[in-house]
Amino acid sequence: MKKILLALMLLAASTTSFAWTQRLPQDIKSCQVHAPFGFPTVQGTVRPICREAYLVGYDAAAKIPRFVMWTLTPQHALGCIARSNAFVADQSVLGGPTPNDYVGTGYDKGHMAPDGDLSWDQQVEYESFLMTNMSPQLPGLNRSTWKLLETSVRGWAVQRNQSYTVYVGGVYNAQDKRIGNGVVVPHAFYKIVINNQTNEVAGWWFPHVEGLGTDLTKLRLPISQIEQQAGVKFSFPSNAKELQPGQEWTVNFGDLTKAKRARCGASTSLD
Repeated sequence: MKKILLALMLLAASTTSFAWTQRLPQDIKSCQVHAPFGFPTVQGTVRPICREAYLVGYDAAAKIPRFVMWTLTPQHALGCIARSNAFVADQSVLGGPTPNDYVGTGYDKGHMAPDGDLSWDQQVEYESFLMTNMSPQLPGLNRSTWKLLETSVRGWAVQRNQSYTVYVGGVYNAQDKRIGNGVVVPHAFYKIVINNQTNEVAGWWFPHVEGLGTDLTKLRLPISQIEQQAGVKFSFPSNAKELQPGQEWTVNFGDLTKAKRARCGASTSLD
């Protein structure tokens, strides 16, 4: 009996959302900072949802974002707000995804705009956990290779003292599986990064599998191919220069850890 009660308690803890007060989405014009080169065009219908720190192109039929975009500044790349894990359904979306859609599926609630980029303000950090910012991801991708690129972007912003605009999303079609109450599981993910000072750009393609390793150069893909596969046409600086694989910006993770701990405390991690 004790084992049964313990199991029920653990299940309740895994399915209960952290309670916090949601703000209404902002006017789309407020998200111009996250789309400094223009808003994307997509194949199909998406609903723009503007948050203080990121912009979502939400696909109601798939119950995941078609794209998410944001601009990361050096000042915001080393936020000190502790991770809240405050996953919650987005109240601005009728019939949208909930944390329970993921329970028992084997998939993580994978951030598109990462919590680590949005930990500079408590409300902004909470809003990173809205389910309209999530896509199902295998743990071996979400917590490994995907996380490595997330951390790298923060390192580039801090160590180069330059801002970056990021485009990210899932790639999916009618043949892809669904979990929960109709949440699509993408068969791939992409991330496009723009250095807003140099106008250098680079794109990565992540097949939705585990074990992709730590060599991010092997996951580079021309942006034109990413756009074609994703069905999204993004905007770029007029004089954008696409970096070749191996020419990506460098990051010193040891120094990034030291900078994070110097600002936020000795026990702070890079999450």
